[in-house]
Amino acid sequence: MTIEETIPAALAGERLDRVVALIAECSRSDAAVLLAAGGVTLDGAPESVGKLRLKVGQVVGVQPALLPVEGGPQPDPSVEFTVVHADDHLIIVDKPAGLVVHPGAGNPDGTLVNGLLARFPEIVDVGEAHRPGIVHRLDIGTSGLLAVARTQEAYHVLVDALASRDVGRVYRALVWGHLANPHGVVDAPIGRDHRDPMRMAVVVDGRPSRTRYRVLQEYRSPTAASALECRLESGRTHQIRVHLSAIGHPVVGDATYGGVRTHISPPRPFLHAAVLELDHPVTRRPMRFESVLPQDLAEVEAALEA
Repeated sequence: MTIEETIPAALAGERLDRVVALIAECSRSDAAVLLAAGGVTLDGAPESVGKLRLKVGQVVGVQPALLPVEGGPQPDPSVEFTVVHADDHLIIVDKPAGLVVHPGAGNPDGTLVNGLLARFPEIVDVGEAHRPGIVHRLDIGTSGLLAVARTQEAYHVLVDALASRDVGRVYRALVWGHLANPHGVVDAPIGRDHRDPMRMAVVVDGRPSRTRYRVLQEYRSPTAASALECRLESGRTHQIRVHLSAIGHPVVGDATYGGVRTHISPPRPFLHAAVLELDHPVTRRPMRFESVLPQDLAEVEAALEA
């Protein structure tokens, strides 16, 4: 799997190895190994010179599967998470908030992957070596449902299904204010923020992104807020958070995208992956899983008045 990023103005003049580290979420030293291993392309051609300075519009391709792995992630039975479903090919996890999905820069262990390896050691050779079994992710502060491949066959089918938007992912969110329409679609490209490359933003040179929303409940006390159901029609980094912020209704508690204000103070961004719909990767049987709003978020919403 190759991740491609078009260089925005904010990254013009940056070294290739720094941009590779940013894209792959790895250290600069690991980025150097990735470059040497042939895991990086620039405008479609292999590139190994990390000190190369980049220009606006160039396309950097990174193959995370070639990242160095020191013996691979290790099993850790102390990692807590709930398994909603497990069969010979597919695992559905209900991830708690605060748990990182896979090892990366700053999080070498104690991740969901480490916990999965303790319970399902056979996934060690499924997918990418540094994040075995993982076909999509949730942010550290987001709770809810996540699909994991238990076999290589399931991995390829699930990756293709996500790419073709055949997997339904529905989130519960609480946002600031009242929306003008009870339902709608935010159709706006997402890419690296031109002013801050560590953030994502709606940008003209971003990747096509669509989020469909529906208002579930409006609250007026202690301040104006709305409970939403959001359905992903694409799967960009921070997509729901970026799209809702872009239309003036950031997710309550989301410090990165303008969601921290007075009157409502959740312990984390109010975002939960509540529904996962997919065809089984082998039997093709339609499957649907639901996860109730966790207690920390449910208590926040219960304190609001319509």
